[in-house]
Amino acid sequence: MSHENKYLVQGFTCANCAAQFERNVQKLSGVESAEVNFQASTITVIGDVTKKEVEKEGAFENLKLYKEDEQIVQSSKWRSSATWKTILSGLLLLSGFIVHGTVGEGFLAILFYASSMAIGGYRLFVQGLKNLTQARFDMKTLMTIAVIGAAIIGEWGEGATVVFLFAISQMLETYSMDRARRSISSLFENTPKKARTWRDGSWRDVHVKDLAVGEKVMIRPGEKVTVDGIVKKGVSSINQAAITGESIPVEKQVGDTVFAGTLNEDGQLEVEITKRNEDSTLSKMLKLVEEAQAKRASAEAFIDRFAKVYTPIIIAIAIVVSVVPPIFFQGEWSSWIYQGLAVLVVGCPCALVISTPVSIVTALGTAARHGVLIKGGIHLEEAGRVDAVAFDKTGTLTKGKPEVTNMWVSEQTTENEFLNVMASLEQNSKHPLALAILTFIEGKMNTSLEEVTDFYSETGKGVTGTINKVSYFVGSVGYINEVTHMSDEVISQVQQFKSDGKTVVLLATSQNVIGMLALADSVRDESIGLMKALHNMGIRNTILLTGDHEKSAQMIANEVGMTNIKANLLPDEKVNYVKALREGGAHVAMVGDGVNDAAALATANVGIAMGGAGSDVALETADIVFMKDDLSKLPFTVLLSRKAKRVIKQNITLSLLLKLLALSLVIPGWLTLWIAIIADMGATLLVTLNGLRLLKIKKN
Repeated sequence: MSHENKYLVQGFTCANCAAQFERNVQKLSGVESAEVNFQASTITVIGDVTKKEVEKEGAFENLKLYKEDEQIVQSSKWRSSATWKTILSGLLLLSGFIVHGTVGEGFLAILFYASSMAIGGYRLFVQGLKNLTQARFDMKTLMTIAVIGAAIIGEWGEGATVVFLFAISQMLETYSMDRARRSISSLFENTPKKARTWRDGSWRDVHVKDLAVGEKVMIRPGEKVTVDGIVKKGVSSINQAAITGESIPVEKQVGDTVFAGTLNEDGQLEVEITKRNEDSTLSKMLKLVEEAQAKRASAEAFIDRFAKVYTPIIIAIAIVVSVVPPIFFQGEWSSWIYQGLAVLVVGCPCALVISTPVSIVTALGTAARHGVLIKGGIHLEEAGRVDAVAFDKTGTLTKGKPEVTNMWVSEQTTENEFLNVMASLEQNSKHPLALAILTFIEGKMNTSLEEVTDFYSETGKGVTGTINKVSYFVGSVGYINEVTHMSDEVISQVQQFKSDGKTVVLLATSQNVIGMLALADSVRDESIGLMKALHNMGIRNTILLTGDHEKSAQMIANEVGMTNIKANLLPDEKVNYVKALREGGAHVAMVGDGVNDAAALATANVGIAMGGAGSDVALETADIVFMKDDLSKLPFTVLLSRKAKRVIKQNITLSLLLKLLALSLVIPGWLTLWIAIIADMGATLLVTLNGLRLLKIKKN
């Protein structure tokens, strides 16, 4: 029976090495398939094969494998053999230069140079020669040919320098990718492996994988929350930065939801588990981030395709440069072979190969730190192209909860009397409007409520009850119109509230209307600023898509400053509208809550779901997820995507231009190994540092 095993890989130095490792493992007996995710530094193997056998296939890079639940031994860079070999190679190279400059390039200087090449480039040569025997041409093949050729024509010093600087280049790539990966993994570090749970009449420490839904765990002050669950006892502040990106701690009390991986700051909590460890929001985020790293952007796919053609072209150019001038133009063989070797060095595609993945992984990590989950490089690119944004209304632009906005009281009663009777009756109702009314009244007055007798609730209409021998009715306009007389003044006031798209709840006796409250789903505080930010970024087409009636939609659109509205839409009509926008040439992002808008999210170029923390639907349906209900993350996401796209273009252009510039020196015969080395190292350094700039982008 085949098994699927996933291992974390330590020691990748470049994308080509990761691809070579994947090919090696795929050839193993008993392996059905093997897939390396270079960005996430993992390998998934399906088949009947041991960890030791898989690890052996990475010996050429000294790779180490760890199971997902194993503790990775993070050794210091200064303790690694690769670092010390590079340092020793550099010291021997320096010694060679000193001897060379003092007594000339004799046996001793060549010995130092050769030792520097052997120590710094041993693994390079082994893999490069192996590639040559298999007619596989990558950067290690190019470097091996160039260095051995330099030694053959007597350029020992320059050959040794190429080896030393190539080793530094590899260390730089490793560092930059590790830094980019850490920007993501740091969010999830130190998640507790054990939890204190109540079993057999006492608190016991058990592994989080052994916890079951329904059990209770204790989270003490200063500890990380071990599970997703509901607070059953206690009050505390929880830092949810790892999940939602918000730095300000959130107050949690009985009935509130907490997430695994967040930090309990001050109080002690007892939490009832609602999700198994592997189903927690944190675990799903980890899985989605890793999958996102494997989803390659179009720029990354282009680089891979280009590199496969580019490397043989460079080898062909090097051969032409080495052979054509001596044969047809009486050039010196040694001089033009030297030029050909320099072409191989300058043509090494290190900078080109690293240019895209370092930018994408860095951008994904930066987004995750701010509570924005982008499910792959392709969606990162798409977000940068957006020129139209469609929004769902309820729960997206608005809070999704009704709030009292207006009050009208007849001249025959006081405001306090009206509110007191209204609250006394509504306290017995569980309707969302009743809860909103009670919240409003509690904020206005603090009087004891009246005793209600003969209470009765009629679904869809309202409630009735007797207070101090007087029968009162609370409900919709239609219900109140059935039980009492409505004056022209009352009717006029109702129509005014309704024209504003508000819901009206009236309080009346059998003789007359005492007063009314108007309720509406209030706009999120950040919605107005959001539209201004989007318009300032050049996204001028902002559309409200809602199933609500047009007046209500128009009021919300006017309040937040949107350019278009489409009201009275069924879910399939939302999908058709998004399709029409795309067919008209727009690049559309759809923002919704991930529940009612799943089809529209899938139809848009980019589907963005709100409030992914704790919402499985949002995590599964959208391309981009805001882990907190915070619309202000949208401009940040578009800005990050645009900058990442710009950085990728800069990196590709920069690496190619530097190489073309250096290669152009072949024509007058000016290209040297020194210039080739500087061009290759300079390009690698520049694209790496440029990619890491994305770590500094912050949400305003």
